[in-house]
Amino acid sequence: MTPALGWVLLVISGITDVAWALATKRSNGFTDITWSAVSLVLLALFIGMLAKALEVLPLGTAYAVWTGIGAIGSLAVGILFLGEPTTTARLFFVGVTAVGIAGLKLSS
Repeated sequence: MTPALGWVLLVISGITDVAWALATKRSNGFTDITWSAVSLVLLALFIGMLAKALEVLPLGTAYAVWTGIGAIGSLAVGILFLGEPTTTARLFFVGVTAVGIAGLKLSS
């Protein structure tokens, strides 16, 4: 696998991580069987893709980027679909996170 494909897998894994977080939220503490099953399938998918990506990518940078995708994506899903608050501070710090992730990627 090429590093370019590794980055593609990493981004897809990060997006799948966001879907997993939403499914886990919807599972109501794993009491809803359908959302619980969706959550577990998404978990297996994103871990598998992350593992494949890490075969060709540097661990520190890749994991930081993957975590950032999950954090920023989950924040966006919370604001857009779950009615979580949008404050200036939250948006500022998510921007700082995005700049840090971009800096890590560009410097690797």
